[in-house]
Amino acid sequence: MASTGRERLVVIGGDAAGMAAASQARRLKKPEDLDIIAFERGHFTSYSACGIPYWVGGEVDGPDALIARSPEEHRERGIDLRLRTEVVELDPDRSRVRTRQVDSGTEEWTGYDKLVIATGARPVRPPLPGIDAPGVHGVQTLDDGQALLDTLGRLEGDHGRRAVVVGAGYIGVEMAEALLLRGYRVTVLNRGEQPMSTLDPDMGRLVHQAMDGLGIETVAGAEVTKILTGEDGTVRAVATDDAEYPADVVVLGMGVAPETTLARDAGLPLGSFGGLLTDLSQRVRGREDIWAGGDCVEVLDLVSGRERHLPLGTHANKHGQVIGANVGGGYATFPGAVGTAVSKVCDLEIARTGLREKDARAVGLQYVTATIEATSRAGYYPGAAPMTVKMIAERRTGRLLGCQIVGREGAAKRVDIAAVALTAGMTVEQIVALDLGYAPPFSPVWDPVQVAARKAVAAVRAG
Repeated sequence: MASTGRERLVVIGGDAAGMAAASQARRLKKPEDLDIIAFERGHFTSYSACGIPYWVGGEVDGPDALIARSPEEHRERGIDLRLRTEVVELDPDRSRVRTRQVDSGTEEWTGYDKLVIATGARPVRPPLPGIDAPGVHGVQTLDDGQALLDTLGRLEGDHGRRAVVVGAGYIGVEMAEALLLRGYRVTVLNRGEQPMSTLDPDMGRLVHQAMDGLGIETVAGAEVTKILTGEDGTVRAVATDDAEYPADVVVLGMGVAPETTLARDAGLPLGSFGGLLTDLSQRVRGREDIWAGGDCVEVLDLVSGRERHLPLGTHANKHGQVIGANVGGGYATFPGAVGTAVSKVCDLEIARTGLREKDARAVGLQYVTATIEATSRAGYYPGAAPMTVKMIAERRTGRLLGCQIVGREGAAKRVDIAAVALTAGMTVEQIVALDLGYAPPFSPVWDPVQVAARKAVAAVRAG
């Protein structure tokens, strides 16, 4: 417990959820009422991890441009922020955490009245031979991004530079683009049938074709068995059961898992994805004094009614605002999410929201699908770009279950129409009737999302 007579809030994690919670709590409670101590094991706070691929690719400056609020700014606002300090043990029975200074190894216990766990997610890093060799990089933090750039800098000027990306999810395809922009010959090794497993395979196939067209070699069904190194110990190739792929640098893009080691060891409740379970106020279930948010928690899927892991900065910032309000004496809730995400590889835009076909089957929903091809603007207007829209609707009721879009400029953000419809529980027939904006430079007379909805209505009626 705090020894000053004031309440003490301890925050584990200095990025989106943690510092949003600390900042919101500070707005509501002054330093004389609430001490706030935040621990962050890295060098940076409140940064956009989503911007790292674009920093690596040279499209944006970094790391300073990716930082929303510096450590100094947090301290000026009355938050005792301690960098290069990691929490190594959580003792909820005695309301304290044990910390270790990364550089010196010094350890100490710190008591709390209220605790926020915002430990984020960790990159999936299987225990393969050579996985820790120099030249093999995960990309999760700004420190990771800088380490990768340091490696690329050492390779600058070498001819025929080769990069292998392991995994073809969001990070995988974004890092493939970044390395392509830096002049590398890029190979993506993917365990699945198609890249972007967050899409249905028929939509992922469109991404695969586009990547091939950009000169990115994408190998499906590739199970990596080991990382091969040269005489100097640095990476030289990635091996699968069938082949070896030469590499001067390797980027791991196999997804992330909730970083809940501390929570698990402390006996806090975890869900089927390994994330912390919270109530609507982001309070950890069964604990009156502990909250959690960001990539380390599971959230309610508003479409399926199940818990799922959605590691996105949008949710992390909202979680932090909710936590800070409740810790600071106010009131707020996070009702859940529909799983909206967008990405791109060069000029190809990729978007999805709601359930995939296999998600619907997994929760026992019967459904119909509709897929259409359209353009981003009126077909006669200059710059009209193609897109493919897939819509999934519940059989009989016509309730929208999911939407996926792959296309060129102007495609991805159209998924927001479907995200709002999913949140509102709308049917595809109601989407057809929406009064959306129209002018030839912005859309055809029928927006592509509504064209897909019209086809879905027909499928519902036929079923």
